[in-house]
Amino acid sequence: MILLTMSALERVPGKIVAVHLSYRSRAAERGRTPSWPSYFLKPSSTLADSGAPVARPPGCELLAFEGEVALVIGRRARRVSRADGWDHVGWITAANDFGVYDLRYADRGANVRSKGIDGFTPLGPRLIDARTVDLAAVRLRTWVNGVPAQDAWPAADLLFGFGEIVADLSRLLTLEPGDVILTGTPAGSTVVTPGDLVEVEVTAGEQSSGRLRSPIAEADYPLGLPGAMPRATDAERADAYGPARDLAGAPADGKPPGLLAGLREVSTATLASLLRKRGLNGLTLDGLRSARPGTRMAGYARTVRYLPLREDLMDRYAGLNAQKQAIEELRPGEVLVIEARGDSTAGTIGDILALRAQVRGAAGIITDGAIRDSAAIARLEIPAYHAAVHPAVLGRRHVPWESQVAVACAGVTIQPGDIVVGDADGVVVLPPALAAQLLADAREQERQEEFIAGRVAQGESVDGLYPLSDRTRPAYQAWARDRESQ
Repeated sequence: MILLTMSALERVPGKIVAVHLSYRSRAAERGRTPSWPSYFLKPSSTLADSGAPVARPPGCELLAFEGEVALVIGRRARRVSRADGWDHVGWITAANDFGVYDLRYADRGANVRSKGIDGFTPLGPRLIDARTVDLAAVRLRTWVNGVPAQDAWPAADLLFGFGEIVADLSRLLTLEPGDVILTGTPAGSTVVTPGDLVEVEVTAGEQSSGRLRSPIAEADYPLGLPGAMPRATDAERADAYGPARDLAGAPADGKPPGLLAGLREVSTATLASLLRKRGLNGLTLDGLRSARPGTRMAGYARTVRYLPLREDLMDRYAGLNAQKQAIEELRPGEVLVIEARGDSTAGTIGDILALRAQVRGAAGIITDGAIRDSAAIARLEIPAYHAAVHPAVLGRRHVPWESQVAVACAGVTIQPGDIVVGDADGVVVLPPALAAQLLADAREQERQEEFIAGRVAQGESVDGLYPLSDRTRPAYQAWARDRESQ
């Protein structure tokens, strides 16, 4: 295997050709099955190495990943047969065909704006020699923050085989050595946000491309006129997130697997202690209580920022203001996070909008200001974390200013897409890239604490027991093995 950097391709690919739809699972997810492959071209400037950040353009919210098997042409192919197509492939590797659905409307199928952005085609990190590959053993997997998102065996799931794609393209254009073909993505593609980490790996038996790592970042450049600007409608959101999954990673039938479901099972106290061990002391929200302390919460932050009242601006931001717009854009698995500057002298949300958030499938509401209609909100299923209750409408103190920006809520900086977890003790914020490991560590810590509590209840001293010492750890390990075998 060859360590892949863009220089390892020997030359800049003359062509990067991507297949629109080629997996049965993806076709079933999208409700259509093509009779032949269709293609689009990506600029060579979209290529990126493993580890390079993928920057979501300004104003966009619908950046989606697509884990793929990339073919690198090793021998010139011109009007080759289906049987000979695979022989012209020199290597395979992992690829990620990123795109923003917010700009797709302007492309009319060409994908120049939506998928042609610099850095939107990470490849690598290693090349696998195609001559050593058993096609039946090729496997493609994608993870988001350590949680599996895509898993496919192309030989079984592809509508059009690798050799067939090469042959089809070669009928009308010449494929030169170094050209790259992105062979399409299976089911499971969805939206990612800044702070997420997407990883793709292609394996062929014992051989591996290695994990192609793409941390998601927010772009640091402006995006202004002239030209099409980002636009996100409900239809585009549904397409970007995918019909089979909601934002929490749950299937459409509502079964609760995955990261968020696991985080609802561990306590915020455990998570806070684990964050502290990592030197992260500023991720616990201060001074909040829940309208439903018995209901646990875990979800991705959708933020709203309020500014102090100015009557002339309040009139301008009446109607579908930033608050209402954010609520109408909520997706299942998201938590509405309101920055109200800690001002509790007016309500920041009432029962009607809280009900609307619940109907939209939101996982919770957080505000560092007050709520109004508190008794009615307490009767809803959605948990609402707040600093106070107050009868006045928000217009007494606040102007809903903007949404999906970094906010300072209850003393913590929260970015859109951060994971927020709440229970009767309060709320903690988890960086998405750490969430999967934090969940695993939290489960282990709570398992240890269950063992310790049992021994303390039997009268044992906490000396050497809490935390576990070399003396008590073997007893815990034996207890854990017995517990798992039951």
